[in-house]
Amino acid sequence: MKTKARVIAFYLPQFHPVPVNDKYWGKGFTEWTNVAKAKPIFKGHYQPRIPADLGFYDLRIPEVREEQARLAREAGVEGFCYWTYWFGNGEKILEMPLGELLKTKKPDYPFCIGWGNHDWSNKTWEKSGRFQKDIVFLKQKYLGVEDYTAYFNYLLPAFKDKRYMTVDGKPIFYIYDPEAIPREEEKLFLETFRKLAKQEGFEDMYFVGRADPMAHIVVGKQKEQLAEAKKRYDEMIKRGYDAVNSVSFRRAEVVAEGVSKRIRMKIGKLITGSEKQMYDYGKIMDNYYMEEDRLDYVHPQLVPGKDRSPRSGKNARIYTDSTPEKFRKSVREAVECVKDKPFEHRLLFLNSWNEWGEGAYIEPDLKYGHGYLDALRAEIEETD
Repeated sequence: MKTKARVIAFYLPQFHPVPVNDKYWGKGFTEWTNVAKAKPIFKGHYQPRIPADLGFYDLRIPEVREEQARLAREAGVEGFCYWTYWFGNGEKILEMPLGELLKTKKPDYPFCIGWGNHDWSNKTWEKSGRFQKDIVFLKQKYLGVEDYTAYFNYLLPAFKDKRYMTVDGKPIFYIYDPEAIPREEEKLFLETFRKLAKQEGFEDMYFVGRADPMAHIVVGKQKEQLAEAKKRYDEMIKRGYDAVNSVSFRRAEVVAEGVSKRIRMKIGKLITGSEKQMYDYGKIMDNYYMEEDRLDYVHPQLVPGKDRSPRSGKNARIYTDSTPEKFRKSVREAVECVKDKPFEHRLLFLNSWNEWGEGAYIEPDLKYGHGYLDALRAEIEETD
């Protein structure tokens, strides 16, 4: 399919059991564990969310992975961005789907890789008690050149795969949390990957860093903060990234409903112990895309929904009343932001293909069927 932009969908590999999850959350734990037991926490709340075509699938089954690729291709998604979790010293988790992709050469569908560089704790995938201590059992470490070389070599078969996605001939590599990396280690990491890529015959790497234009809201200074997005993005480019993926939730929330709502939610948490972060999806998406998203080195995000209540309960951030029609409108606006860029740079990161525990997915469900897939195709397909 010829498309107006290059849609890359984040792909969560946590739909199969692994020993670490068995140990900390119970035998057989997968992403479906929280999804299936979710309950509505207010009137009209769409929970639980039940998958349709693919059912409660297991990624150990090859046919599931093939069908995901087929659905994505038909909807205009160019490829998947598989999350990898490299904690240092060769410690990793959820590597099976990527490993099978490389070993079997199936599905024959484009892909790239993202580094989910964050700790795993008892609060990562499941809600915990109000006063329960956050216990880290997989610590994200930044261990220098030798370790970054080992990570690169682990990923090298993927980079060399003919299906691997590139920009200007450079393999795309996405980093989830650049701000968590100590600056000297960040410099070492980027330099090490670039050096090794060139030694392996690549022109270079294409690093995309996740960027929040308003990571922290300072009361009384939100107007100044709203205007600082380009400054923040430029600073990341100076640090060595080729591009940023703009993740504008906080900024859109402030623009759509003001900072006072956020203050009220914080006060409510102090009183009740829970922080209901509820926003209207349509209002958020009407204020999500900004002028900076038109910059060549900024790759906007597509957002079908957000509802973390299966993982976080009453403390979840929830965007209410998302529909395929509203999603289609947001896709149209995102495409408008990138239409004047060279096609290679018209990247839109879809958050996500299958983050069911976050309410961020476009796989078919019982309520909307193929509605979100159809909405994406309707706006992304080039019909001329």
